[in-house]
Amino acid sequence: MSLGLRSARSRLLSRLPHPLPLPSLPLPTGSGPIRLLLAAAAVLLLAGAGWIAVTGLFARAELTAAKRDLQNLRQSATGAGVAREEGGGAATAAGVGDVRRAMGSAAEHADLAHRLTTGPAWYLASRIPVIGRPFESMRGATHAADRITHEVFPALVRVVPDIARDTKGRGFQALLSALRDSAPGLDRAEGAAIETEAAVAELPRDTWLSAADRLRDELAAGLDGITSAMADATVAARVLPPMLGDEGPRRFFVVFQNTAEARGTGGVPAAFALVTADQGRLSFETFGNEASLAKTRPIVDLGAEFTSRYGPSNPTSTWANTNLSPHFPYAARIWAEAWRAYSGKHVDGVIALDPSALSLLLRAAGPARLSDGTALTADNVLDLTERTGYGRFADPAKRKTVFFDAAHRAALRLAGAIEDPRRLPAMLDAVHQVLGQDRLKVWSTWEDEQRLLATRPLGGILPSGEGPFAGLVVNNTTGGKLDYYLDRRLEWTPGRCTPEGRPVVVRIILGNRAPVSGLPGVVTLRADKPSYPTRPGDNRLLVSYYASAGAELTGAALDGTPVATGTEIEHGHPVFTTDLELPAQQTRTLTLTLIEPLSERPPRVLSQPLVTPLQPVVQPYPPCRG
Repeated sequence: MSLGLRSARSRLLSRLPHPLPLPSLPLPTGSGPIRLLLAAAAVLLLAGAGWIAVTGLFARAELTAAKRDLQNLRQSATGAGVAREEGGGAATAAGVGDVRRAMGSAAEHADLAHRLTTGPAWYLASRIPVIGRPFESMRGATHAADRITHEVFPALVRVVPDIARDTKGRGFQALLSALRDSAPGLDRAEGAAIETEAAVAELPRDTWLSAADRLRDELAAGLDGITSAMADATVAARVLPPMLGDEGPRRFFVVFQNTAEARGTGGVPAAFALVTADQGRLSFETFGNEASLAKTRPIVDLGAEFTSRYGPSNPTSTWANTNLSPHFPYAARIWAEAWRAYSGKHVDGVIALDPSALSLLLRAAGPARLSDGTALTADNVLDLTERTGYGRFADPAKRKTVFFDAAHRAALRLAGAIEDPRRLPAMLDAVHQVLGQDRLKVWSTWEDEQRLLATRPLGGILPSGEGPFAGLVVNNTTGGKLDYYLDRRLEWTPGRCTPEGRPVVVRIILGNRAPVSGLPGVVTLRADKPSYPTRPGDNRLLVSYYASAGAELTGAALDGTPVATGTEIEHGHPVFTTDLELPAQQTRTLTLTLIEPLSERPPRVLSQPLVTPLQPVVQPYPPCRG
């Protein structure tokens, strides 16, 4: 044990009553070893109970302190460089010092909490049937916190100092080196995180001590994010170095999606760029918009299932329909082949992002300037490209130029920011936020890399296989830009088990906040030419619900009235699709009733990234037994 740890532990233990005062109990009358043993046992039980109560309070305080240190660690790792930008290298060194101190302090507090809940008293208490359940839970929770702070977080923290120390003049090259060298350690840390999460999942819940239950639930919720973050870091350590040119130049086709017009992967493909990565340095060769590729006819075989579901919309020959499916590799393969058909050049992968992602990234990178001098900032990039830009520029060509110019200038600003050691930690945190919102997708033509990408949300895979699943996907059919005003809510309510399976009620609530007047024609466009009367601001969507494999639809209603739905299959999921008119300033509710295979796990919820995030509500499962 380090000197600092010993002194901290000594300070903590010095606060305990030492020696612990024992209650004065009347001894049984008479003599004999049995009476003395009973008296001694009673004293020991009371003393043990007192010890558990006192050390339990101290252990919880230590875990709270460890949690506070970890929050400080994140702030130090991601914000210090930009917050102290004028300090230059000194600011970076100070940030690294803050990271090390926060990590060391968190580990010390977690170690003390674990030590306080070990020993004979806690062990024996945790083995008592029913009564001992909260003590077992607390012992497991402190052990988990100790393991996370000693075996998991240090693997991540070790990368940060390497970046900060090595980035002088090398920018992203230092990150590639740090990630490559850290890959084995990150693999081990991910394994420890998975094991710890599984151990916490087995701890008792719903005990008679609410404080122990809250501690376990908070830890379980935090571990879910930690395990996911470790998996992301492990994949990044394996794929980022080669993808960013560590072993030779790589070329990527980058698509900027316009989420004001919804498509399966997010928004309609708008501007694009060709970027080359070489030894961590990014250079942009070409920028363009959808008009450049509108006449290309890429030849891509995506299988009979894809052709059956999407073939009538001509996704390989109509640029705006290339990403109707939420399965990103479909769109990526079409886009890569479209670029090859247009330019005669192959790419090593495809990247997609949207203005909301640019907003998060520009907050870390700093503002850019459009060609006309307008500031492009984190606060205005989404509004400018997907709302006000349509009113400011009546000429369609000028509007497309604005979106193209915004994507161009933002991309150059971001490329410069990752070369700045003061901004790099904040940039990494921004990327983490973008990934958390599913606004960045990556596909690689290299099979080993794509295999790893497919395991993470970054790969944009529509998962196949068994298990509860809930996916809401909307595709705009009007050609307008009204999805800037679209609200989506998905409510998933399971019923009690039956011999046929588990009934599930899905409520899809869609709201259209578009004003009934004042919007430019390009926004309220109705290229679908409906046979019924509409007003400016009315929207129309193909609403598709992706259910669990093996689910059966037993009923569908729109605003309480039965409605017809189309039924297809994609990646093993039954897909139920409804053509829905969504008038301006109104809300509509689509209710689906299903019978799903028996399970007590919550569903995996598909997140389609649009301007306003989906609001998913998953109700608890009634147990199948009892």
